[in-house]
Amino acid sequence: MSLHISAKEGEIAETVLASGDPLRAKFIAENFLEEAHCYSEVRNMLGFTGYYHGKRVSVQGTGMGQPSLAIYAQELIDSYQVKKIIRVGTCGALEAGIELGQVIIAQGASTDANINKLTFQGLDYAPIADFGLLSNAFQKAGELGIPVLVGGIFSTDFFYFKNDPERWTPWREHGILCTDMETSMLYTLAAKAGVKALSLLTVSDNIITGAASTVQEREQAFASMARIALEI
Repeated sequence: MSLHISAKEGEIAETVLASGDPLRAKFIAENFLEEAHCYSEVRNMLGFTGYYHGKRVSVQGTGMGQPSLAIYAQELIDSYQVKKIIRVGTCGALEAGIELGQVIIAQGASTDANINKLTFQGLDYAPIADFGLLSNAFQKAGELGIPVLVGGIFSTDFFYFKNDPERWTPWREHGILCTDMETSMLYTLAAKAGVKALSLLTVSDNIITGAASTVQEREQAFASMARIALEI
């Protein structure tokens, strides 16, 4: 048991799918896992363990933003000896041609958060995905017939940012595909702990065009991302 997760020893699998939305964690458990049981309800940040095609896997809500993700990822690693963390989340596309529902595999994650600068004494650290997980996810997506994009993303601390109309220009000019709020922190923590991490994201809106998906469209697209994550 840890401060924010009430699971008993052995209740969490070595591989965990991390979802910012705890209800998305519940959705995965109810629709994809067999013999799933809830191991934690602390702060309603739900966690479940079950089986996917005979393989034991857990799914844990982590909340929105890098500080919240850091709490749950660190406790999963330190208190429950988790070896693989795969984020399944949503993102906002930064290219006009990226359609809603597109699955993006985050190869690396830039950030505007101050967390890495505090850790690395003001210098810039470039957190990246585990190559084995990334390669496997790309191959599995092809086998499943799910189109994916692979590239750099941007993890921001701002969900709403209206002060600077040119905010996204330098990131777009350097090939950043989308923005989320957690991946950079996940990759940084995983690197230090020596665990494997990957972030799979579904485009829920396009920041450039203003397009946004409905709840039903998000659910359908999310299922594709969840299948990739569970297969690997």
